[in-house]
Amino acid sequence: MAGACRIAAETLKLVCDMARPGIKTLNLNRAAEAYIIEKGAKPAFKGYRGYPATLCVSVNEGVIHGIPNSRALKDGDVLSVDVGVLIDGFYGDSARTVIIGEGTAETIRLVEVTHAALHAGLGQAVAGNRLSDISSAIQQVVESNGFSVVRDFVGHGIGRRLHEDPQIPNYGKPGKGPLLKAGMTFAIEPMVNTGSADVRILPDRWTAVTVDGKPSAHFEHTVAVTENSPNILTKL
Repeated sequence: MAGACRIAAETLKLVCDMARPGIKTLNLNRAAEAYIIEKGAKPAFKGYRGYPATLCVSVNEGVIHGIPNSRALKDGDVLSVDVGVLIDGFYGDSARTVIIGEGTAETIRLVEVTHAALHAGLGQAVAGNRLSDISSAIQQVVESNGFSVVRDFVGHGIGRRLHEDPQIPNYGKPGKGPLLKAGMTFAIEPMVNTGSADVRILPDRWTAVTVDGKPSAHFEHTVAVTENSPNILTKL
């Protein structure tokens, strides 16, 4: 899986480095697809249940599954990019949120807290813990900072399929669920809203946005459980 995850991480860095005021999300998608194919891999999202693009690109109130389009990014936009890669029969999945140009104090803190929540969850991905220890750690960081955890979408197992059991909610009480064992691989991905946790799906049947129109952020790493510490496969 490390090979797929490294390409996913490199692709994510490429498009986030490209993201600036004036660039269209469609151009980010084209660059990502070209890079993945150049590496001998396949875009994992394209064609998955009919999804039309290589990237999921969500802006401002977009939570996840935004379809790249001709919309140009502008200063202050909150941009979330999610990418999946398939190579040699294994998947890698990663997401990152960046602010285009100058962010507000609120959007900067939103991104920082979501990133911190991801790493709190990752820190629980060790043998001997329970699955909900990951969920609880994420929820605690998010809600203690005054933000909301999205409940309609969750993290997941990953390996020879893009989405495998178990589902990994970003909320819950610790000490519940399956016992974590070395060798398990998960995609841990907190989605965090500035306001309400509620989301709705746009008519394109993919794009999820916040009901109140307030900004959202999303981070994701693919991680392997080990006996001692989490092995973050999508970390460069």
